[in-house]
Formats: sequence, structure tokens, C-alpha cells
Amino acid sequence: MPVTRRRFLESTAVAAGVGAASVLTARAASADPAAVFRHGVASGDPLPDAVILWTRVTPTPDAVPGSGRGPAVVVSWVVARDAALTDVVRSGTVTTSADADHTVKVDVSGLSPATSYHYGFTAAGQSSPTGTTRTAPATSAEVDRLRFGVVSCSNWESGYFGAYRHLAARSDLDAIVHLGDYIYEYETGGFEGKNGVVRVHDPVHEIVTLADYRIRHGQYKTDPDLQAAHRGVPWICTWDDHESANDAYDTGAQNHQPATEGDWATRKANSVRAYYEWMPVRAAGTPDNRHLYRRLRFGTLMELSMLDLRTYRSQQVLPFQGAAVDSPDRTITGAGQMAWLTDSLVTSPTRWRVIGNPVMITPTLIPPLEPETTRAVTQLLGLPAGGVSYNADPWDGYTADRARLLDALRTNGVDNTVFVTGDIHSSWACDIPVDAANYPAAGTVATELVVTSVTSANIDDFLRVPEHTVGRVAEGAFRGLNHHVKYVDLDTHGFGVLEVTPAAVQMDHWYLVDKEDPNTAAYVGAGYRVSSGTQAVTPAAPLT
Repeated sequence: MPVTRRRFLESTAVAAGVGAASVLTARAASADPAAVFRHGVASGDPLPDAVILWTRVTPTPDAVPGSGRGPAVVVSWVVARDAALTDVVRSGTVTTSADADHTVKVDVSGLSPATSYHYGFTAAGQSSPTGTTRTAPATSAEVDRLRFGVVSCSNWESGYFGAYRHLAARSDLDAIVHLGDYIYEYETGGFEGKNGVVRVHDPVHEIVTLADYRIRHGQYKTDPDLQAAHRGVPWICTWDDHESANDAYDTGAQNHQPATEGDWATRKANSVRAYYEWMPVRAAGTPDNRHLYRRLRFGTLMELSMLDLRTYRSQQVLPFQGAAVDSPDRTITGAGQMAWLTDSLVTSPTRWRVIGNPVMITPTLIPPLEPETTRAVTQLLGLPAGGVSYNADPWDGYTADRARLLDALRTNGVDNTVFVTGDIHSSWACDIPVDAANYPAAGTVATELVVTSVTSANIDDFLRVPEHTVGRVAEGAFRGLNHHVKYVDLDTHGFGVLEVTPAAVQMDHWYLVDKEDPNTAAYVGAGYRVSSGTQAVTPAAPLT
């Protein structure tokens, strides 16, 4: 039986088409704007001359997400230089219907680089909230600084989205990067927080059908803090597994039972369709080969490669099955994505190569702990009770692919590569060694900065103990056994702020006081910096 990522997370609990007559126009309706645009507005995937705009309309009271009901509706959009939307630079209309779950996505082009814009929509006689977005710098531009919010693993049932509220309050961000698990597929109570279910999922059952996924996306988009964060800056997103099902791989998932939930390909297609409808992402590739992995350029300073590590990967194996873990026939990226990634890293002309990486790539060993803690860790990690060396859901379970990628960096002399990662519900700062068994003598090839979860359960939640009690013991053990791991916090929740300058990349780890308090405060827990040319993380004073 393969290792389940869910169990992994349940214990480094210490180691760790309608005719024109049916189209509803603005003249034909008189609805409450809060009802028409109840899911807010968003933008995403900024290019130097373009950005995606998104919203959803509710033209009639029964046209709720996943219902398949409601007329087609004409939606007008506008992009302007001012918040009053009077200095208009681009505008247009689009018709949406129940076939697209009444979502609206517009890829607005003809914009100026490195420019802030305001945008809005009108439909059914009402206007949406006004959003703010920003285009990327021109590819030839010398950029002094970029700042991104970084988030991952936002489970509705495990707490409130205070991390989004604090990011929305900032005025220094160019974009927010979401590294996956934007929604969760579980039934209510399927993956709760320390004190049980904080907010009940809709629908209450595990989501499988297209309607299910649409309803769940719709529920998340009603959160006021999430709406505020989307309204303020563009987002750059990728999926991990919970956008479809836990521990997904190319032909199935741990949390998918064909006997009762049908064909995996159908379920996966449902999740993908809903995701593209509801998220402000621009698919890459061609109409016949649409894919989520893609690259965004920010002047000469940074190239950001966003990965998809669920669609093409081989099925997970048990981490102690060394021959299988190391098999060159197994892949986490798929051959096409690996070729695209290595080529982009080797040929990129930018100072920094940042990789939006859904699961950890740093090699980690499970440390020896006292028996009770070891049981909690191995349960969380889905490992045998005696403990083993590796967890097989992240890159540790696909060592041949990791070797291919890191060898390409090393042999081509590529420096300044930083993996920015989510998934593991904890915070890390790591050197990525050439040979973990011979670190630091063998040197490092890249670095990794891992952001904690917005809400999803981690060590103290699973063990139902106070923060920084059992977790502190495990953190010390991890660093003691894995000398290339320079920082780890297994207990807190929050977000990251990533700054990129010519001199360095730095992530500040911001933590919530209490994720179950909708008004929680936040504080800086740690900052880690990668200076240009070093391939090494070091502690740093918080960004100002």
C-alpha cells in the first residue's frame, strides 16, 4: 500500500448555450449588487502587457454555483487608471451562462508594463466591487525589488482565513502566489482543526461531481478575507492534490475509490474544469495540450516557474521501497514538464530563477525521537511504526527526477535557484545539497523556502497539544539529523512575504496567533535570506 500524503500530514505531527432571447442584459434585471457579485472579483497571471480578470455573476437567486440554473447574462468589464473607473484604457463585454457556472474570465491585453490598474464589472444592472491589479515589468526592465505574498493549504473547515486578511492589508505586494490546496475536497469533518470543525463545508459530502467542485469553489470565494486579498493584487496559482483528491497521481488518488466514486479520469476532469472556471489562471500550451505549468517573467530580475506535480506523476510508493523510490521509470513531473523546466532554468537570462513548487524537494530524514512522539510522526507521515528514512509523496519519493533536475543545475553552472514550496503545513528554510550524506562538503545546488498552511492542520493540531511543545522537540531533531535544514517550525499557521532583489531573495514567515479567531493578529516569526551566488539560506532581520 503506497504512503498517503494525508497520513504524512497526520503525524510530521513530529518528524516531519443560450439564444439571444434568453440572455439577461443589464436593462432587464434589478438585483442587489451584493447578490449579483457575491463571489467578488480577482485578477491573475500578470504579463507585461496583459492580465486575467475574473468574477462570477448570480443573475437570478436560483443561479447558485453548481446548480446549472439561470439565464445567460451579458457582463461588461472595464480597466482604468483610476479607482473611479473613469480613465478607461480597455473595456468590453462577455456573455456567460450556466455552462461556465456563470463565471467570467477575460484576458485583457494591450496594457503597459509595471503599471497598476483598477477594474470592475457590471451585470444585471449592478456593478461589482472595484479591484486593483498590476502588470509585470517589461522583460528588459531592470527591477530593483519585487514582493509577493506566499500562501498554501487553506482548508475552510480548519479555521478562518486570517492570513488572507493580513495580506490584503499590505500595500507593498506585487502579487500573491498560491502554491496549492486552495480548496479541500473532504466531507465535513474529514480533515478538521485542533478543536474540530470551525466552519462546515458545502456540500457536506466529499466532492466528486462537477457540480460538487463548483459548489465548493463557490463557498471558498464567499470568504470576505479571501475576497479582499483577491481584490487587491493579482494572484499566481497552481494546484496541489486537494483541488482534486488527496495524494493524487496520474491515474488515481489515495482519496478516490472507483467502486463508489466512479472513474478517476472523470473526477479529475470535473475538478480541472471547475478550477479553470473559478480561478484567475491562464492555461499554458495549446488548445489541444492545455496545461497549468507555466512561466512568468519579471524583467531581468526573476523568472517564476509554476509547477504541476499531480497530473503527470507516477503513483506513490512506500518510502522504504528503495528500488521503487529510486526507479528512473517513475516521475513526479512527467517527461514534458521536466524538459520544459530544465530548459527554462538552464537558459533563463534573469538574475533569479524561482520555482513555485507544490511539494518539498529538499531531502529529509525522519529523526529518532522518544516513542510517543515517534508514533505521532509516523502516523502523520504514513510510515511504518518503526520509522523510515523518507516520505514518498514529495520529491523524496521520486529521487530520479530530483537528480535529473539538480544535476542539470549543477552541470550547467546555474545558480540563484530558489524553490518556494507549500504542502507540508509547516515552515522551512533549507539548503538543497548535492549529496545530503556529504553535506556541507559536497556543496549545495539550490535553496528551498517553505511556507506554512493558512489553516490546514499540522503537528500541534493533530496531537491536540499547545503550540511549540512537542513540535519544538521534533524541530530540533530534524535539524540535528538534517544539517542542511536551517529552520523548521512545525506548529504555526500563516503566510510568507517573499522579497526578490538583485542582491538576495528573502522570505519572512508570518504567523497567526489563532487561526480559529477570525480577528487574529499576526507576527513575524522568522526571516531567511539567500544572497546572490551563495546557494545557502541564512537568518535575516525582518523585511521593512
